[in-house]
Amino acid sequence: MGPHAINRFVDEVTVEPDGIARAREAALELGISSISAPVGVQCATIAAVGKATSIIEIGTGGGVSGLWLLRGAPGATLTTIDSEPEHLAAARSAFTAAKVPSARVRFITGRAADVLPRMNEGAYDIVLVDAEPEGVIEYVEHGLRLVRPGGTVLVPRVLVDGAVADPVRRDPVTSAYRSLIQEAAQSSAVIGALNTVAEGLLQLTTLPGD
Repeated sequence: MGPHAINRFVDEVTVEPDGIARAREAALELGISSISAPVGVQCATIAAVGKATSIIEIGTGGGVSGLWLLRGAPGATLTTIDSEPEHLAAARSAFTAAKVPSARVRFITGRAADVLPRMNEGAYDIVLVDAEPEGVIEYVEHGLRLVRPGGTVLVPRVLVDGAVADPVRRDPVTSAYRSLIQEAAQSSAVIGALNTVAEGLLQLTTLPGD
């Protein structure tokens, strides 16, 4: 059984809650690409295991990733950043429809590169990076600054289309993802785990300093 068959099986057996499925459909109508359900389940599991209380996501999309994170940590506060007001509006509707209390979500409109330097260092349990891939290295660096010791930075889509595994592909985005994965594997400051389901999910959990 090849990897495509395995991914298809995982996708078929993954159950997406109605509220998240509706958010996915609404996002699709707006042309917004969301993380897959199998990757969403992984994010929810990490949030649950880490008992997250404070989460920030870079790239709101239509609210799918945020809803998955809050499914794993329903008592957490989510700060979500996006430069597109239309995306934030769609997410706001999705959270309301899913009966997420408004006090649990903080929406910030703006470019992540402008917003992140103003966020509190070491204040978050999870940072999810799902913004424009051209800025992934910069956003992950910010994420590692923002998470507490033992906190986790999540980067979905790192394996999308299998480009990073193709040595011939050397475009800037593919090279950035490849470098990120390789550096995580060699780092003594984080534990880097690469989940190969669907579009991929890179997990970077920080370690206490000496």
